[in-house]
Amino acid sequence: MPGAFAMKTCIKQAIKYADRSSNVNEPFFEFVMTTSNHKPFTFPAGKIELPQGSRDAAVKYTDYALGKFIAGAKNKPWFNNTVFLIVADHCASSAGKWEINIDRHHIPAIIYNLPRQPQKIERLTSQIDLMPTLFGYLNWNYNTALYGKDINQVKPGEERAFIGNYRTLGMLKGNLFTQIDDRKRIKQFGVADDNKTLTEQKVQNKDLADETIAYYQTASERFKNGKMHSK
Repeated sequence: MPGAFAMKTCIKQAIKYADRSSNVNEPFFEFVMTTSNHKPFTFPAGKIELPQGSRDAAVKYTDYALGKFIAGAKNKPWFNNTVFLIVADHCASSAGKWEINIDRHHIPAIIYNLPRQPQKIERLTSQIDLMPTLFGYLNWNYNTALYGKDINQVKPGEERAFIGNYRTLGMLKGNLFTQIDDRKRIKQFGVADDNKTLTEQKVQNKDLADETIAYYQTASERFKNGKMHSK
């Protein structure tokens, strides 16, 4: 099924299952994934003014579909007690053979429908930080095995982001990106402030290299041993 048509279906299903849970007073958590920004970039006709077949058109249809989803949810009795977290995976053309393109992983994230005034956060964060940050806004107390952090509780200068593709992983901290890959190579790059271009560093920061390896290696071991859970 072409991606955007699949998106239309999954949005209807998301509302359907939310209705079903709400009708029996059961809290619900839904994970909805879209693929409309991938080829062949097709979507239902007559929804937006751009023609089929381009990424720009598919992105605009995604915006349209998300708008329809939120509009539909607003008419539901469960809307006022529901928070929506919308986040991208990565930018277009992000996959590199080895080196990771930092600028292709700068993505938007929106936490919508919180009972608070709007706020814009421009600090360095990862996708894994989103749920702990949301839990912070909800004032939840919990024990966790999550590696993500509530960005509002992170001290200035301690921000970090984890970035990876199918064979290369890394951690960005400050203006230094530490990269590890499936050949057990370690590289470090200085990251330009303006265009995020990378310059390989001849002298490596061993502490950051060890920290990067530790995050990924311990997460892998804990996942394989079934210890990645929270209470």
